[in-house]
Amino acid sequence: MTATMAPEKDVTKAAKRAASDRAQAENRLGLKLVAPAVVLMLLVTAWPMIQALYLSLFRYRLTAPDDRAFVGIDNYLTILSDDQFWKSTLTTLLIMVVTVAVELVIGFAFAMVMHRIVFARGLMRTSILIPYGIITVVSAFAWQFAFSLNNGFVNSWFNWLPFIADDTNWFGDYPHAMFAIMVSEIWKTTPFMALLLLAGLAQVSEDMLEAAKVDGATWTQRLTKVILPNMRAAIMVAVLFRALDAYRIFDNIFVMTKGAEGTQSISFLTYRQVIEQMQLGLGSAMSVLLFLSVLLLAWLIVKLFRVDLAQARGEG
Repeated sequence: MTATMAPEKDVTKAAKRAASDRAQAENRLGLKLVAPAVVLMLLVTAWPMIQALYLSLFRYRLTAPDDRAFVGIDNYLTILSDDQFWKSTLTTLLIMVVTVAVELVIGFAFAMVMHRIVFARGLMRTSILIPYGIITVVSAFAWQFAFSLNNGFVNSWFNWLPFIADDTNWFGDYPHAMFAIMVSEIWKTTPFMALLLLAGLAQVSEDMLEAAKVDGATWTQRLTKVILPNMRAAIMVAVLFRALDAYRIFDNIFVMTKGAEGTQSISFLTYRQVIEQMQLGLGSAMSVLLFLSVLLLAWLIVKLFRVDLAQARGEG
């Protein structure tokens, strides 16, 4: 009996070693395949990042290039002690949280429709994805016209709602302007969220759904116990991509309000420092802080979802 089990153990160990060697070989191949892209990305992005970090240590204005002086971290202290920076940060976070939350709900509904529909599937998917194919500046101009007090259609079409009147000025105060900006952002990028969630839906096993249905699970139970748990990795990727994109919002604000009524984001505030006021030192410091805050946001989202992407793709 012992003599029979020994060869079986050896075979098991050999199989495990072979699987481990195969996995290591695949990892090495993957590293070799992505290495050229990583090197190219570093060459393209590393120099601007290093240059921005370098300039952030100087008091440097293009209108007076000879007056450049090394100030160390004074630019960072100036920014972090400025109320305008923190107001812009709160505005940016508000836009990010609201738009991503709404897009997640609507995008999931769109993804379910695109996944389940049988008749005219191609036409339906194309129709849903059209807004994402429109340039952001063009979309912003369209929504600026829609919310215009003089010739927009929003007031006349929706004046039956209690908070909308014929003379509602959507760009006259902070709440209305923020609402208009968020609507334009949601309309433009919800299809992208739906596309990422559709990829996650495709990974949900139909056998699991059928088994749950046979066991008497309702649609809500199948959604919360089968679909959403198996889409966790896709949801994390969708939220991560859209949150980082929304956190860097610029185009909609530039076109629709130009930062008026307190609607400027961190990116728009950086633009004003660098382009309008030509403060390269201060603007570079703000861009460095923006980059660091994006890294922090990405880390928080990944930690919040606690998704093991290796197991999610079946390697666990």
